[in-house]
Amino acid sequence: MTSSSSIVIVGAGVLGLCTAFELHRRGRSVLVVDPGEANASAVAAGMIAPAMEAAIDDASPERAALFRASRDLWPDFAQAAGIALARRPAEWRGGDAAGIAARMRALGFEASLNGDRVVTDEDYQVDPGQALAAMKAALGDAVLIGRVEAVRRTADGWRVETDRRELLIDNVVLATGAESAVLGLPQAVRDQVAAIQPIRGQIGTTKQALTAHVVRGPGAYVAPMGTGVVVGATMEPGRRDTAPDAAAGDRLLQAAWRVLGRTPEPLEIEWRAGVRGATADSLPLAGAAAGGPGLFMALAPRRNGWLLGPLVGEVVADAIEGRAASPHARALDPGRF
Repeated sequence: MTSSSSIVIVGAGVLGLCTAFELHRRGRSVLVVDPGEANASAVAAGMIAPAMEAAIDDASPERAALFRASRDLWPDFAQAAGIALARRPAEWRGGDAAGIAARMRALGFEASLNGDRVVTDEDYQVDPGQALAAMKAALGDAVLIGRVEAVRRTADGWRVETDRRELLIDNVVLATGAESAVLGLPQAVRDQVAAIQPIRGQIGTTKQALTAHVVRGPGAYVAPMGTGVVVGATMEPGRRDTAPDAAAGDRLLQAAWRVLGRTPEPLEIEWRAGVRGATADSLPLAGAAAGGPGLFMALAPRRNGWLLGPLVGEVVADAIEGRAASPHARALDPGRF
């Protein structure tokens, strides 16, 4: 069956849906193939945190500017997609608080230091479940539940073979996270996907409201989520298993109580794990892929998928439409490796 859409997005995590929605609001015909399973984008705190992420990772000025540019896209993007965007303080407690504050300020972010606490108003947050659902609702019938089994080049486009039907289209966007390469892709693309490092991350959610804003510190963060909080997160390179690890959960919870400066108390907490993809420089692959015209990538954002979602969507949409690249597109270009 031939699709009426000229663009197919393979995958429905944050980068795939942000790209699909950006194309949708530009008036482009798009179809998202969603495996219908929980993905790593849902196992997250939804932090849009350029200041904290740049300071924690001791980012370069160029990377901090990229983070800030994507954060600045969020208010308009969230309003258009029906995503609830929370703007509230983010706090660092303990550890090298003075160093965190100094790095934020050096990178152009506002930060206040009070003893062992740093507070910034530069970071935002979304609820991943609400945000994913909002983008899917906005896309409506453009979301197809199914699995892509192969993507093959044809004489005049691409054939996407799903477990339900075959799609003949002009453009394919690979938004498959840390998954293995889909069958049929050009070898150069398969090699690039194989080089993506899987990173397992575990978080816990609880209905108890332990904090009204994001609090980070050595070994853990605690962030508002619904009526409760999310506690996270591990970063375990090379692991693809998603069964919760009780020992890792205990370590996270102990670190979270220390960060909050509170005596541990009984909690009903649900632990979940997801697997993210990461490139060698920890930035996603976004833009035209090798292997012929009409093939694009939007994947492997390490832990900054929610922060970078609108920027990745803009970069990929610009590439599909043949527009001039944005100033930050080169940093995300799949061809940099």
